Formats: sequence, structure tokens, C-alpha cells
Amino acid sequence: MTRPDRQYHVLDKDLGRITLAESAQFHVLRPVLRLGAGILLAVAVILLALGITGQQPGTVAIGAGLVVAGWLGLSIGANDIANSLGPAVGAGAIAIGPGLALVAAAEIAGAALAGGAVTHRLAEGVVDVSVLGGSGGQIVMLAALIAAAGWITVATGANLPVSTSHSIVGAIAGAGLAAAGSQAMSWGGILAMAMAWILTPLAAAVLAGALLALLRVKVAEAPDRGHAARLWLPPLVGAMVGLFVAFVATLLPALSLPMPQALVPGLIAGLAAALLMRRRVADVLVRAGSGKPPMKRILGQPLLFAAVMMGFAHGAGDAGNVAGPVLVILSPAHDGALPMPILLLALAGAMIAAGGVLFGRRLVAVVGGGITRLNPARAFCITLATAMIVMIAASRGLPVSSTHVAVGGVFGVGFVRELLDRRGNAGRADLPVEERHRRRLIRRSHVVTITAAWAVTVPITALLGGLSCLAMLWLTGI
Repeated sequence: MTRPDRQYHVLDKDLGRITLAESAQFHVLRPVLRLGAGILLAVAVILLALGITGQQPGTVAIGAGLVVAGWLGLSIGANDIANSLGPAVGAGAIAIGPGLALVAAAEIAGAALAGGAVTHRLAEGVVDVSVLGGSGGQIVMLAALIAAAGWITVATGANLPVSTSHSIVGAIAGAGLAAAGSQAMSWGGILAMAMAWILTPLAAAVLAGALLALLRVKVAEAPDRGHAARLWLPPLVGAMVGLFVAFVATLLPALSLPMPQALVPGLIAGLAAALLMRRRVADVLVRAGSGKPPMKRILGQPLLFAAVMMGFAHGAGDAGNVAGPVLVILSPAHDGALPMPILLLALAGAMIAAGGVLFGRRLVAVVGGGITRLNPARAFCITLATAMIVMIAASRGLPVSSTHVAVGGVFGVGFVRELLDRRGNAGRADLPVEERHRRRLIRRSHVVTITAAWAVTVPITALLGGLSCLAMLWLTGI
């Protein structure tokens, strides 16, 4: 009887962490909200003064756009840093201070090297700004930044888990419709992004769940865990490192290798990582003696690398939310494709990194165990799956929500965990219905809350973007 009571106690702790994580964001990010409210008020005053004095809108749009985009970058970093570090910190594998510094550097690298595709998609793939003419594109993108920033400020204050990517896409679409009507819209690009929003969390759930099943069945539950760890973990870690190195090799300006050639440095890095992992497992086995080697020690270094991958992927995917609109604001007149200064991408990544370092410490500590109770194996599966899916989407120019994808990975891990637990307890007597309900390691109602917040984001930000654009067009007389 002792064991079931202990299990129920653990489950109650798991479910209690969900509520704690939901309420933490407002208290932790309160300084960001106050800063955002002040910035939006200042921009509103500037625009009102513009309308009264009749000054040229272009210069004011550049200044106001840069200010709002800067705050938006800080907000993204403060909100989303938990996606990179949360699982690792929750598992006890990484300290918050060094983790924040390492992930911040990865954010900047990801933005500078791989953020161009998403930036171009947001700058040109939602609204055809060439149809607007003159400073119309600047007005549309400034209105979109204001609408997205305003909604994120309000939603975060109301404790709603909204997506920055969804917000900026909806705001650009609404502002473009208000300025030029449906003929300026790229409906194919919008549909592709919407499909990515649906498919990426499902893909993360499948990948994270499959990784957990592999680690648990083949390693954690193996009769000889040490032998199983030596057999399965080195090739898994080697493949993770090798694929990431090959991907980065295609992006480095000094190399710019096509993928077939990039596989060579990827293979070298993967083999080196596999050998190091094999040595790591051997060292842990020696220290563990005849007992089972602790997964926390074995997976500490791979989990750290997965967190860096996640930071790189987040910078690649979310820097475009800041850089895309700013690119149009800085380049109102262009022929063909917009130029892509790497400095703009690096600055966008730096703002996101600064937001994480300045405001994300306490949120990482809380959200690390907020949705499901994490150990190193589950944390590794979630972080790795999220990083891979976000990087694939970013390479295709699809601005997906890293929060959206990470939550999909968390739920995939939770469902597989339940399935494996039920399989292991098959010989026990059936529990009462009430107790079976308590055994659910993830609260299904949490899905409803998150889905509802995501579902309303696009129409609300589209409405706000349209209203902001109409107001600025009226003020400037365009």
C-alpha cells in the first residue's frame, strides 16, 4: 500500500506544478510589461504629434519601429528562454547562470546565420509591400509591430500563453488588408504558415515520444543498463551532433557548403561526439560500481548540447519576428528581393538574448518542471525534438512558435510515459475510476487553455493591426 500512496503523492506534485508555471509568468515578467506599456504610450504620443505637425512619416516610422521592435525582442527572449533551458534546468542538469550565457550566445548565432529565411517570409511572404508604394510598407509594418507588442503585453499580463510568431503574422496580415485590401495578401504563404503551426507540435510530440520510448525501453529498463547505455547512447548523441554541425556548415559564410559536402564535417563531429559519449558512459559506470548508472550523469552533457541547439533554433526562428518588419521599415523602396544585412539579424538575436538574460532567470527555474515532472531523459527528448523541428521550420522560412512546438514535445513525452507506466503495471489490480484519473501525468485541460489562447491570437492581432494601420494612415494623410 505504501507504493501506490507514494505514486499518488508524486502525481499530485506534477499536477501542482502546472498551476505554478501558469501563474509564474505574470509575476516574473512584470518589469517587461511595464516597459512595454511605457514604450507603446510613447509611440502613440509620437504618432499623434506626427499627425498634428504634418511631418514626413518615414523618419518617424523608422524611429518608432526600432523602439517597438527592440522591446518585442526583449519580450520574446524573456518569454521563450524557458523553452531552451527549462527542461535542462528542471532536470537538474544545467545551472541557470552558465546556461543563460551559453544559450544567449547560441541565440545570436542562430539569428545571424539562419534567421534570414523567416525574416524574408515575414517581410515579403504575408503582404506584398511593393503594392503599397511610398511609405505605405513602413506604415503597415509599424502598425503590425505595435499591434503585436500590444497584444503580447496584454495577454502576458492576463497569463495567456500566446505566441509571438502567431501575433506578428496576424498583425501584418490585418495591417496589409486595411492598407491595400486582399490583392496585397500572399494567401499561399499564409496557408503554409498555418499548416506549419498545426503540424510542428504534432511532429515534436511524435519525435519526443519516440526518443523517450527508445531511451526508456532500450536503456533505462534494460537488464544491464550499463551495456545498453554503451550500445545506444553514443550513436544517438553522435547523430545529434553530426546533423547539427552539418546544418551549421551550410550556413557559415566562410564555408557555405551544400548539404552533401556539409555531411563530411558533420560526420567527423558526430564520430568525435560518439567517442566522447562512450568515454562518458564508461566513466559513469566505473563510479557507479555494480549498481545502475544514473541517467542524470550520463545525459548531462548531451542535454547541455541539446539546450544550445534549442537556443540556436529559437534565434533562427524568432529573430525574424523582429527583423522582418524592421527590414521593410528600413527599406521602403526596393526592387526585387529585399537586402538582408547580417547586422540586422545579429541585433535582433542580441535583443532576444538580452531579454532572456535580464528577465528569464526566475521563469526558467519555475517552468523547468511546470507541465510534466522531468528527469534528464525526458528533458533531453523534449529539448532535442523541439530544436530539430524548429530548425527545420526556420530553414523553410516558416515562423513557427517555439513555445507551441515545445509544449507539443512535452505532451508527447507525457503520453508515452503514461503508456509505458500502464504497461509496467499491467499485472496489478485495476484502480477505481477516480484514481485512474489522478494517475494522468499531464492535465488534459491544459491543452484546451493553450489551444484557445493560440486560436484567438491571429484574429485579435489582425484586428489590432488593421485598426493601428487605419489610424496611422489617417494621421499621416497617406
